[in-house]
Amino acid sequence: MYERDSRLTAAIAKATAEKRPARVPFLTAGCPSPDCFWERLQELEANGADIIEVGVPFSDPVADGPVIAAASQRAILNGVDLDWILEGLAKISLKVPVVLMSYANPLVQYAWERATGASLSQKVLASLRLLAKDLTPTVAGVIIPDVPLEESGPFHVSLDEVGIDLIVLVGPNVSSQRMEKYARLARGYVYVVSVLGTTGVRDGLPLEVKATLARARAAFDVPLALGFGVKEPKQLEGLSRLPDAVIFGSALVKHLENGGAVKDFMAPWLEYYPKS
Repeated sequence: MYERDSRLTAAIAKATAEKRPARVPFLTAGCPSPDCFWERLQELEANGADIIEVGVPFSDPVADGPVIAAASQRAILNGVDLDWILEGLAKISLKVPVVLMSYANPLVQYAWERATGASLSQKVLASLRLLAKDLTPTVAGVIIPDVPLEESGPFHVSLDEVGIDLIVLVGPNVSSQRMEKYARLARGYVYVVSVLGTTGVRDGLPLEVKATLARARAAFDVPLALGFGVKEPKQLEGLSRLPDAVIFGSALVKHLENGGAVKDFMAPWLEYYPKS
């Protein structure tokens, strides 16, 4: 079991003590517009978010469905980038921990011009270390969907040096043996993907979710957070044992872009305390 203190693990443990899954909303940076994005993050905190995931806009978001991909493209057109995100996070000083969901390219490129190294691999690590230093004041964790276990070393090293959790993702196609390999590097929480494919709103959870969660519980010591396709508490009713946290993104993004209020979206989750 990994011993370093984690703000993410602690936040989920607090929710567990209250006998409920931790609430983890995801919002693409700059959504629904750059002008009101920071206010929406503060509203999420005020309306029960235990952790907030912020999506870093990227031109080729391979893990994202149409709702988040479109939000990402609009954000890019509006000038939203990692610098903009970090500057804004420093100004609003959220009390709940923040996790960035990004792809490898924006993270490696962030400090590339400042980094030095005798080889390409050394420069990559130097660039990621500069990034990690800049993330430290405001970011508790990072999710990188397009970095497989075998290529995650530089990301783990650079983030771990400054106490930032690199969140691993596992899904229905990940075997117990491979989960055990991921478990050696797991930090903060494990992102359990409910279904193969991209993010997006779905009416229900697939049957294989139970088996995926069971394999993950056997492999990992850190909390399990279920995401991809989750929009409302009733989707969890078919699970014999709930995940430690629930991540909802596309439904929230769509709700806000249609003019909905944060408090209305979060209300069902605030009222959701599963029967023991």
